Amino acid sequence: MVKLVIFDWDGTLFDSIDKICASMLQAAHLAKAPIRHKDDIKNIIGLSLDKAIDVIWPELPIDEQRIIMEHYKGIYVAADQTPPDAYPGVIQMLDQLQEAGLILAVATGKTRRGLERVMSLTNTHHYFATTRCADEALSKPHPLMLEQILTELDISPEHAIMIGDTEYDLNMATNAGMKSIGVTYGAHNEARLNACRPHALLNDFNQLSNLLGL
Repeated sequence: MVKLVIFDWDGTLFDSIDKICASMLQAAHLAKAPIRHKDDIKNIIGLSLDKAIDVIWPELPIDEQRIIMEHYKGIYVAADQTPPDAYPGVIQMLDQLQEAGLILAVATGKTRRGLERVMSLTNTHHYFATTRCADEALSKPHPLMLEQILTELDISPEHAIMIGDTEYDLNMATNAGMKSIGVTYGAHNEARLNACRPHALLNDFNQLSNLLGL
């Protein structure tokens, strides 16, 4: 029986993919980094920022990667002053899950500062019992974020499930010994998610209540 539902943020609950991609490409342009494209950026959404930039530009020395990182932080914060759009059905489903007595949490590649800013913009703090960010643990797909959440809430992996839009989310869940559900409308395509052997895939967030037996 599932007691705890843990969500990724970007690409799962809120539609911030285009903003992330545009900000990263602009940062790379300012840093005069080798040209990359939107699909290259979508590939790394969910990773911690330092790891993401290393995956996109592995040929660059760390000091040049840090220049991209600093440009990105400034550009993204400037672009992130208005609330992102929740995917269809998300807010209603969070209400339903909370009313059903399930505990909700977030495990995200965002920094703590970034998550707190966007949760304030979207007025969603009250849904989540706890949250973990990339600057508080090791980057996905390492299971540390999930392990920290399970320990804090005193819930065993078999009573928890992770929901995300990338292979990093699903593999993190597997590494933590818990089930996962992939959403197909985010950063990674259905075939890529299926390769991670999730418990299920969702094309529509409204399907979640049936999957959880509500």
